[in-house]
Amino acid sequence: MSNLVESPSSPLSETIEAAIARLRSLSQVSVQPGWRFWAGDLPVAEALNPAHWSNWTEGAVNTKDHHPWAKGREVRWFARHITVPAALQGYPLTGMGLRLELLWWSEETQVYVNGQLVQEGDLFDCAPRILLSPAVQPGDTFAIAIRLVSPIHDDGALMKSICHYEAIAPDAPLEPAFIANELAVLHSFLGQFQPDQLEILATAIAQLDWEALEGNGLRADHPFTRSLTALRHSLLPLAKPLKQRQIKLLGHAHLDMAWLWSVPETWIAAEHTFRSVLNLQADFPELTFAHTTPALYEWMEQHRPDVFAQIQEQVKAGKWEIVAGFWIEPELNLISGESIVRQVLYGQRYIQEKFGQLCAIAWVPDTFGFTWQVPQILKQGGVDYFVTQKLRWNDTTKFPHEVFWWQAPDGTRILSLMSAPIGEFITPVKMANFTWELEQKTGLQTALWLPGVGDHGGGPTRDMVEVAQRWQRSPFFPTMEFGTALDYLQEISQQEAVSSKQRTASETEARTPKAESEILNSTLSPQPSPFPVWNSELYLEYHRGCYTTHADQKQSNRQAENLLYEAELWSALAAIATGHPYPKAELETLWKHTLFNQFHDILPGSSIQPVFEEANQVWQTVHEQCAELIEQALQAIAAHITLPAPPHPEATPFLVFNALNWSRSHLVSLRLPQETALLAVWDEAHQSVAVEAIEPVDWIFQAADIPPIGYRLFWLHTGPKTPVAKQRDRFSPILENEFLRVEFDANTSQLTQIYDKVNQRELLTGPPPHLQAFRDSGQYWDAWNIDPNYAQHPLSVTTHIAGGSHNPLVTEVATLHKLGASRLFQTYRLEAGSPLLKIEIRALWNERHTLLKTAWPLNLEADFATYEIPCGAIARTTRPQTAAEEAQWEVPALRWADLSDGAYGVSLLNDCKYGYDAQPNQLRLTLLRGSEWPDPAADLGEHHFTYALYPHGGTWQQAHTVRQGYELNLPPRTLHPAIAPPTTGGTLPPTSSLLDLGAENLVLMALKQAEDSEHEWILRCYECHGQPAKLQLQSGLRFRIQAVVDGLERSPSPDPTEPAPKNQEQTLPIRPWQIVTIKLSTP
Repeated sequence: MSNLVESPSSPLSETIEAAIARLRSLSQVSVQPGWRFWAGDLPVAEALNPAHWSNWTEGAVNTKDHHPWAKGREVRWFARHITVPAALQGYPLTGMGLRLELLWWSEETQVYVNGQLVQEGDLFDCAPRILLSPAVQPGDTFAIAIRLVSPIHDDGALMKSICHYEAIAPDAPLEPAFIANELAVLHSFLGQFQPDQLEILATAIAQLDWEALEGNGLRADHPFTRSLTALRHSLLPLAKPLKQRQIKLLGHAHLDMAWLWSVPETWIAAEHTFRSVLNLQADFPELTFAHTTPALYEWMEQHRPDVFAQIQEQVKAGKWEIVAGFWIEPELNLISGESIVRQVLYGQRYIQEKFGQLCAIAWVPDTFGFTWQVPQILKQGGVDYFVTQKLRWNDTTKFPHEVFWWQAPDGTRILSLMSAPIGEFITPVKMANFTWELEQKTGLQTALWLPGVGDHGGGPTRDMVEVAQRWQRSPFFPTMEFGTALDYLQEISQQEAVSSKQRTASETEARTPKAESEILNSTLSPQPSPFPVWNSELYLEYHRGCYTTHADQKQSNRQAENLLYEAELWSALAAIATGHPYPKAELETLWKHTLFNQFHDILPGSSIQPVFEEANQVWQTVHEQCAELIEQALQAIAAHITLPAPPHPEATPFLVFNALNWSRSHLVSLRLPQETALLAVWDEAHQSVAVEAIEPVDWIFQAADIPPIGYRLFWLHTGPKTPVAKQRDRFSPILENEFLRVEFDANTSQLTQIYDKVNQRELLTGPPPHLQAFRDSGQYWDAWNIDPNYAQHPLSVTTHIAGGSHNPLVTEVATLHKLGASRLFQTYRLEAGSPLLKIEIRALWNERHTLLKTAWPLNLEADFATYEIPCGAIARTTRPQTAAEEAQWEVPALRWADLSDGAYGVSLLNDCKYGYDAQPNQLRLTLLRGSEWPDPAADLGEHHFTYALYPHGGTWQQAHTVRQGYELNLPPRTLHPAIAPPTTGGTLPPTSSLLDLGAENLVLMALKQAEDSEHEWILRCYECHGQPAKLQLQSGLRFRIQAVVDGLERSPSPDPTEPAPKNQEQTLPIRPWQIVTIKLSTP
């Protein structure tokens, strides 16, 4: 016998595969030829009448063996008769069951058999196996009619129609196609692990008596059936190693909360899915099922309590697994760190309350990439495992790991699994190949498979369970049983721990002198190494357009996150300082509204238009109610401030509030009635403050040194406006303040120079910075994907200077840009005291399949660009060397990206954008797109947003780019107190810092009431520079640190490496990039 290793394409393998294909043809046959179709819709009764079918058009398949038709929700009926022959290729069919396997690409499908509706489906429930008969007789005929509707965005197709003749009874002889699949599984296994055994398999298959097919007889005693039985028996010794492998089955139904259907339709789909699974579990007690999304369970509890009660019982029985981790399956690149914390907090608290347990698994199979801090947030939220399959969608490189430790920037690790694909069936050859590949990569001999229809719900089907039962009885398939994801992951974790211990012991032995014979005769088999560590983000090489599509959703989310931060902060401070009622229930409701809209098709902009109409109503509610809560809290604080004597009898108090945990100065604007003038402004020391009018009703002044998380008092003197002859500003194409000088070419209208006066350096190089537009088309996933070759299709953008204004506090130049049918108005703005060049845009956007960027060619060279991510920053190369690096040609960031060479740098800030790209000497920010599917009106209309350029010396850390990003997004709030504060006897001073963290590299994430106590408070912050920090809590409200807690506000077990503060201490060391949650008390 030869020991030659055979490759899958070797002659030996080709011989085996040819025999397997011939076996399959004995009990399954394609019926793609023979369909007739009617283009257009028909009354059902007419369409189901076989007498009419002869008048229909005879169908013809294309080169893919599909029956296609045009996109655009075009209806097409297909019909045909299926008549059972006496035999296939000589193999008798009498008494066998008959299933019709179909595969379609249709957004709405109905299948009729003999005039009866037997199956409905859509784009995702698209591959049924319909039982036509449990025991056929030759000549049996079935009338099949199918109504299909093409997707709006893509051609429809009837892609597959196959008749499967199967042995239904457990004691019936196995059909040839089943045995063919057994042989395919064995062939695959031997090719991977024992290639020297392939000759044995080929020799055994060669013994098949194909001539016996010419004989007669019933199937049970047919000579070819006996030949198949002998073949299986001869191969049993070869198959023994297969049974050492195992496949765990877990029923699954991915349910997108709002994608190509509305939210109300999602609830209906969820109910149908859950009832279907519960009914199946009644018939198949071994069936286990897993599902995510506490938000969905909450709806079920409120609206379908009977279903919810059954789910609770199945959870107790260990048959229904909650794999939540998050409130919904969120977008995780575009939301704030605090939003991710709340996704975990509210999800875990609900699961704990309703099901009596925390969820140990974060299960996010469809989210479009994962930011780097997710492991830290999950571990702090009681989650031990992370599971996704989405990186299998990568368009450039294959993610290298199946099981790995994912490490956050602070060093926190979570055991992670790249699961099997979702939406799968019981397909034995595919399952086996997945299992072998997993073993080759990890050494694991157990795989997890997830059968069940997904996306629009559905879950496992009766046919899936019955097919699984058949393969459980096969000796040519791994051991297979239903189980849970948690059991599977715990088993992996235990194997990793054992492997680590054995490797350590082995290394110890290697350092111990041993006789050479002992070493050579060792029987220890090599153990797999501990799983690899992935120390970065999980970047999805796909769906890069989701950083930009539907800009309104991104802007609304950014605003909601900012408003919720302020609403909680000021409500908490008002409650502590004044006894103002803390609106805990209202805030939780508003948070959950926001978290729901962060679903991974809503926020990325990849849903249908009705979803966004509903989302916009939710956003409006969140914004308005948060604003009300903030106003109420600030008025409560203001009412307790003691005022000094005013500098003028008619002066009125005016408060400026700073929600950030550092002192800041900011240009403050206020609007007065048309007939009123702002005559003077003083600070609390009665020092005059410069004020300027921005006609006709806006006034501005510089509010300097507003304390951290505090306020400062100013005095305003208003009076009747005195008519003054308006002097027209002499236009100048130059902007200048103490930091920057910006020049425009009056002839070309282009910005030509930015001179950094502080660092004495010209900022720009090469062509002038400008708006760049590109054709962005040809992508199947239109809303999701940017054309990778967009740079080859530039579009013309014309520029004109539209005017400007100059005064001591603000100078501006306005430009008008024309692109196709769109108009973009940019206002370049320099403010006194600010190192930023702000660009405010009003866009009247009417473009389709167009990508708009702002490009800034810079006078520096850097190997890396740094981007803000939730609770941190990440450096990505500007000189890609690998395919994976090259794939990151559009990347996500939050408030800023920075290009620095160590001595000098430039940050590009934004107030609601997320897509960036960088070269060694250029930063670009993506502003708008124009996709048409799923929402044909995506991004059409008016947009208002701001971005800013921040030149600086040193690194982004030294320049406090993080602070500049927050300040652009969270301007100070101003208040004319509705109730005149007391001049004496108030509990608060006229200017005060209510809370200070005492470290320049800490950022406050939240201050809120504790979940389980009205008398304790939660402070959460993160280290933002990648450097050690020391929190030194200072507060005019006498906060005391009680304990460091986790993200669920639980006190963890003492960790000797984490020094806990004593009650009398108000300092706490914090690691680089660490997120810290602290429980506070007040006197």
